[in-house]
Amino acid sequence: MLNEGNSALMSSSAVKSWRTAFLTLRDENSASPPRATVVRLLDKLILSQSHSLVAAAPQLPPHELTSDFMLLLELVRDHLSYYQQGIEDATQTFVKLSALIHGICHSSSLEMNSTMWALVCDSFKRVVQVFLGNVETEMAIVRNAALIKPTKDFLESLRLLFSLYQTSASPSENGQLLNFVLEVVEYFQGDSKHSTYFNDNYSVSRGACEVLTVAFAMVGEVYSRVGASLPVEIWKSTVVVLRKVMDILASKSLLMEDNTVAKFYVELLQCLHLVLAEPRGYLAEHVAGFVASLRIFFRCGLVNKPSVMNQQTNHMKGVGSTSQNIPFEVSNQPKSRPSSPYRPPHLRKKVAGNQQSRHEENLASSRHEFISSDSDCSDNDGSVIDNSKAYLAKARLAAIICVQDLSRADPKLFTAQWTMLLPSNDVLQYRKYDTTLMSCFLSDPSLKVRIAAASTIMAMLDGPASVSLQVAELKEHSRHGSFTTLSSSLGHILMQLHSGTLHVIKHETSDRLLALSFKILMLLIASTPYSRMPPELLSRVISSLQSTVEQGFPYHNDRNSLLAAAIICLTRALSVSPSMHVNNMLLGEISAGCFEGQSSGVLCTLFRYSEQLSTPSISLEALQVLDESLRAISGFKGTEDLSTDKSLDSPFMSDYVKTKAISSAPSYSLEIPVSTIDDSKTYVLASERWLEATIKHVPLVINHSSAMVRAASVTCFAGMTSPVFNSLPEDKQEYIIVSSINAALNDEVPSVRSAACRAIGVIGCFPQIYHRVEVLEKFILAAERNTRHSLVSVRITASWALANISDSLSHCLDALYAGRGSIGSTKYSESTSLLVDSMLRLARDNDKQVATSVPFFCMSQPVSSQTFTINVHRPQVYGVIICSLVVKANAVRGLGNLARSIQFTKHLPVDGDPLDSMHSKIECHCTQGFKDHIKEKSQSVQSSSGSFDWLDQMVQAFLSCVTTGNVKVQWNVCHALSNLFLNKSLKLQDMDWSSSVFSILLLLLRDSSNFKIRIQAVSALAVPETINDYGKSYYDVVKSVQHVLENFKSDQISEPSNFKYRIALEKQLTSTMLHLLGLTSKCDQQAIQDLLVKKASFLEIWIEGLCSSVGDTSSSVDEAKHASVDQKKDVIRRTIQSLVKVYESSKHHLIAHRFEKLAMRLL
Repeated sequence: MLNEGNSALMSSSAVKSWRTAFLTLRDENSASPPRATVVRLLDKLILSQSHSLVAAAPQLPPHELTSDFMLLLELVRDHLSYYQQGIEDATQTFVKLSALIHGICHSSSLEMNSTMWALVCDSFKRVVQVFLGNVETEMAIVRNAALIKPTKDFLESLRLLFSLYQTSASPSENGQLLNFVLEVVEYFQGDSKHSTYFNDNYSVSRGACEVLTVAFAMVGEVYSRVGASLPVEIWKSTVVVLRKVMDILASKSLLMEDNTVAKFYVELLQCLHLVLAEPRGYLAEHVAGFVASLRIFFRCGLVNKPSVMNQQTNHMKGVGSTSQNIPFEVSNQPKSRPSSPYRPPHLRKKVAGNQQSRHEENLASSRHEFISSDSDCSDNDGSVIDNSKAYLAKARLAAIICVQDLSRADPKLFTAQWTMLLPSNDVLQYRKYDTTLMSCFLSDPSLKVRIAAASTIMAMLDGPASVSLQVAELKEHSRHGSFTTLSSSLGHILMQLHSGTLHVIKHETSDRLLALSFKILMLLIASTPYSRMPPELLSRVISSLQSTVEQGFPYHNDRNSLLAAAIICLTRALSVSPSMHVNNMLLGEISAGCFEGQSSGVLCTLFRYSEQLSTPSISLEALQVLDESLRAISGFKGTEDLSTDKSLDSPFMSDYVKTKAISSAPSYSLEIPVSTIDDSKTYVLASERWLEATIKHVPLVINHSSAMVRAASVTCFAGMTSPVFNSLPEDKQEYIIVSSINAALNDEVPSVRSAACRAIGVIGCFPQIYHRVEVLEKFILAAERNTRHSLVSVRITASWALANISDSLSHCLDALYAGRGSIGSTKYSESTSLLVDSMLRLARDNDKQVATSVPFFCMSQPVSSQTFTINVHRPQVYGVIICSLVVKANAVRGLGNLARSIQFTKHLPVDGDPLDSMHSKIECHCTQGFKDHIKEKSQSVQSSSGSFDWLDQMVQAFLSCVTTGNVKVQWNVCHALSNLFLNKSLKLQDMDWSSSVFSILLLLLRDSSNFKIRIQAVSALAVPETINDYGKSYYDVVKSVQHVLENFKSDQISEPSNFKYRIALEKQLTSTMLHLLGLTSKCDQQAIQDLLVKKASFLEIWIEGLCSSVGDTSSSVDEAKHASVDQKKDVIRRTIQSLVKVYESSKHHLIAHRFEKLAMRLL
């Protein structure tokens, strides 16, 4: 009780002293005494009893304390100019004042408002200027190290007061604070030779670092709260100041590494991160400088001394064995403090008083830090000698994150910095002064640093950088310091990234780092141009991953996730168009009999993991890899495109490489010369593996409880090729067919149904299937049933399958009408009816929804991909519409395939034709509902309308789809009309709809912004063979094609994606125009003659250019090229002869003579 009484008495006495001192000061100051008197009063009344006043401050009411505090600041502000003029040196007065203000701010609660904050900023700024001196005074701070401590006190007080006011601060007040703090930083910079934070004077250097630590902490706090709202000019000035500081650090050969400097590094780099994370301007001029200086911090705290890290602890804590294989060592630091009892991280800091604790919590909540817990200084990364090591680890972490910020700010520009940050050789050898991101990832003692390095490498590989990497190639480094191209440097970097990442995957013990390693490897596989790299690289990746999968991560907690990630990487690797090494590796594995007593190998491992006993996620991924592997050895390149392309008949298009394939699951193609292994042997080996799969493995997983696994197993069937399927025993072929049909009809999960429809769409294109009419019919019915599914994703694959089957059926009809068919026509009639009925229905899929979102198409309105009106308030409706348009495009493709072959001028042959000689042995385990569906469909098709009704409905569907369809639908309409024109049973000139069809094609050619649509439209216009086929539309077609051709060079390309199709469009226009002009001599329309006379000059110049482009091949030894040129000359010659006849018949002999001269050039 006595102690409590004494304490209360002392507190009361201190408060009384406070009030007496400040009342006296107010009274004396009210008389406006001279400035010198004010200074003496401050010393006598206030500063002489600073300690007792600081002790009294917490006992005062906040409003009284704030009022007296403002009095002190007003005296500083009003009388400071006197001392700046040198009449009286008040430096010591302000040193004492800084200690008093620091004590009051950290022990008491002040009331902050805009008036108070303005006074604080003004007075503090004046005092700091007195301490630091003007910039021109040759760094006054260096001459008086005693002023650094009060400068730091003022900044800490300012930081604390702003934490009380920050929620009310305006943008301009935040900007004023930043400008002031940045000025303080500039005071300490000078030039790189005289910067105070690396001065020869130890006390000055460490003191400057302490000041700058507070300064950068304040800058970081402002940017973490309101960085996005700051003016751009302030952001730019901040970048310039930070760049200068970083340049000064980079100019030093070695970084200092004690505890004080380490804290400075952390605050500096954390501030830089906050400034770079959301760039407000262009960083191009600073990127190289920042990268050069940040790279120095990668080795901060790590020098070539014996390692003091507890390796066993590292291993147990998950740092990983790679850090033990390539050790980094810790720098030579001062001896640690005597050992003391262990204290948990949250109890390691002492807090002075309740008010100080509250203020510090307020500060912590306002900051954005990389590592917010003191536990980062404790157990996570092994035995820590002192806090400086933990802060240096934080500095390395912060530097790496800053690099990541720069990479994300401008990925394209940042590619040029790869050579600074990533190794080009010997990635697994530690080099003391050549630390890279990869070496940090491989072996930094801190797990968090390694994780950050991995994340940064991922950021560099992701996005636009993957495009830049396509120029990479591997060449040996030039000797004698000669120039190395960027492509060569990138090639070596990619090799080292592969080596380092595979090393981590093989040796790492940390689950987190392993997961990141797999992500890096996936990005590497996606970004590396393996065709320009060593041929064994990809096979080495596959072999390494196969070994990893085989081992299976037995000692990891997250074993299943890691195993699934490894198998995903293996899938990506096998999905790459590889070198022959990969294909031969798989074939060699098969030839060695990997399934007969041998437990190793890619295929053997995948088969084992795909079995039903595995975890579903692992089984799913293994099946997907197995799918890719089977495609590789089968030579799968997409479904077999059975359709013919009329445009390739023209010599002007045949030499233009045109790749066209209907892709099913991800295709696998070999962009390499033909394998040295005989194709027949390849098919035998592939069929053996498929046979193995269908006997032992697929039956286990196709009825798996997991829908994902079932879908993946059925998807494997979509990777087959016709030769491989044909080489399988008949019972296995039936098994694949029945399994696909049953999955499409009986599985309740939409994804499995969708996968089954895709398999049906692929297998239905095989010649040995479309000659088996009963199988084809069941395929049609299974796919047709799924086109009525409620989910549009299922309808898409089902309609895709029907479109493929329609192509097969059209070839069967061609053979039937040509008398080559041996199958009953009734079966084909039913199948054709089912297909036509389904396709017509699907062509109207969601027409009502589309019509409400797509404006009506009229003849005067251009058709383009921009025709649609998107309702942004109903994105789910728009998504359904887009998916429905995919269904519509498939339906149009299917109708076009059938329109090519159905004989519309007569009914299909009646019963009595030769029976099917290949009776199907399928016993499809279908439900009774499916059998009823077959019966119902058969009855409906027998009573359906005749083929002429089909024709009218098809044409109406085509015209309607141009109105309501997108680019994909419109392209398919043009292709379908080409097929319709190829139908020999039609007389186009007699059809009422022919002029509308030609008008639609001309409109698409003239007004569509999509070059692929224009190519297909002008190609369709060249299909009719005679002038009678064009009917009354011939003049319009000639005039429109000529107009487009004449203005082609001046057309503006509105979409960048059209550039690659420009040449193809020009060649197709040339081919179509030559075809049309070749028919002019058989036309007696006066309008045609007038048009040709009017455009004679253009046609002459154009044909002359064609003659010149053909050239002379008399000395050519290339027979194929010689034949192509001769074909082109023949086409041009026939065109000229046709034009000459027109001009002579119209009495324009001079024009005819000029064209005859052109013909002579082709002789």
